[in-house]
Amino acid sequence: MSGFGMSETFQRANQMHALSSTLQRYSLDLLFNRTSGAGLSILRNGIGSSPDSSSDHMVSIQPKSPGGPSATPKYVWDGNDNSQVWVSTEAVRTYGVSTVYANAWSAPGYMKTNNNDANGGSLCGVSGATCSSGDWRQAYANYLVQYLTYYRELGVEITHLGFLNEPDLTTSYASMRSSGQQAADFIKVLRPTLDNSNMTGVRIACCDAEGWSSQSGMMASLASVDAMLGTVTAHSYTSQPGSPMNSKHPVWQTENADLQGAWTAAWYTNNGAGEGLVWANKIHDAIVQANASAYLYWVGVQGGATNSKLIRISDDKKSVVASKRLWAFANWSRYVRPGAVRVGTTGAPSGAKVSAFKNANGTVSVQVIQGGTTAGSVTVKVTGFVAKAASAWLTDNTHDCDAQAAMVGADGSVSVSVPGRSMVTLVLETAA
Repeated sequence: MSGFGMSETFQRANQMHALSSTLQRYSLDLLFNRTSGAGLSILRNGIGSSPDSSSDHMVSIQPKSPGGPSATPKYVWDGNDNSQVWVSTEAVRTYGVSTVYANAWSAPGYMKTNNNDANGGSLCGVSGATCSSGDWRQAYANYLVQYLTYYRELGVEITHLGFLNEPDLTTSYASMRSSGQQAADFIKVLRPTLDNSNMTGVRIACCDAEGWSSQSGMMASLASVDAMLGTVTAHSYTSQPGSPMNSKHPVWQTENADLQGAWTAAWYTNNGAGEGLVWANKIHDAIVQANASAYLYWVGVQGGATNSKLIRISDDKKSVVASKRLWAFANWSRYVRPGAVRVGTTGAPSGAKVSAFKNANGTVSVQVIQGGTTAGSVTVKVTGFVAKAASAWLTDNTHDCDAQAAMVGADGSVSVSVPGRSMVTLVLETAA
């Protein structure tokens, strides 16, 4: 497992940074604190491409063309990056987040066939994308490396780099079209550029297609750069993770959300699209059925009246409210840590989904999602592992990843009560 996370792109980080210092800390704790919050372990940042910061645009570090692909770059850096620097620094230094994924929605417009960072268009120089201004692949690779360099100079190491976002979709905001072959054309330039810039450890991520099946369809075209690719990334809007992708690399689900539903903080009422129990199941299915090693929600903290975020800033900016979606993530992220390995399970209560992981510290984490109304005691026994101590954590309509009693038997088995419509995470230890 690589972990669980979210983003504060498109100036969402500015919204959080504008809160009082007390609410700033509370919001950060809800996202990253492993005791009082979700303990998220991946932060996804947006690399800007827009010529200015109007609306909620992410401004480019080179807003104007330097004159051509071979011209001396004219980078501009404010050290703030729409408050993403602040969020990143807090995540890494205060909360120990070690995975930061920087993702570009588009190259700057002057590098593209449509001369606009919005409304699609392709990167000049990839197959089928010839431009009168020339081949911008190397210049775009240099641009991305410069962005990573700025963060490195501030003490934040970007671990994963993406150069596309939903390349199968044209939008009125930053967007860039790409086929799998065109992505491969650019990766052949980006990988050596990273290596020559002392960034050999940065993993290239591709391609954040709009749906799981769309990304699966791009994989064959990426075969030629398989050795250069580090992580496969996909969203879940047009298709959900249902089966594994054909790749030896870690596969991340990097963006999903209920974008349209009216804000709800509920765990379960009628199985609505924004409810926490629904998202607990989505995460389970992506990991267990599709072998995803990371699962990210779209936005962590934001204002507004939809479910597009995990935590809502109130309209008067005087409070923040966590949804049960956040606590669904907490039941996973707090106890399935980076480096954990999923292990097989047999047996489950009627109506329940069960998964289990061995963490790098030796603990075993077991998730029980009871989607039905039946409540009962569940006993867990791990082959070759004698539990000496255990803890349990419950999320339902009245609990937010709260501690619950777990009984350790003389044979090392562990029993816990699982209410109907709930998620319970057990953590088993070999030493008391």
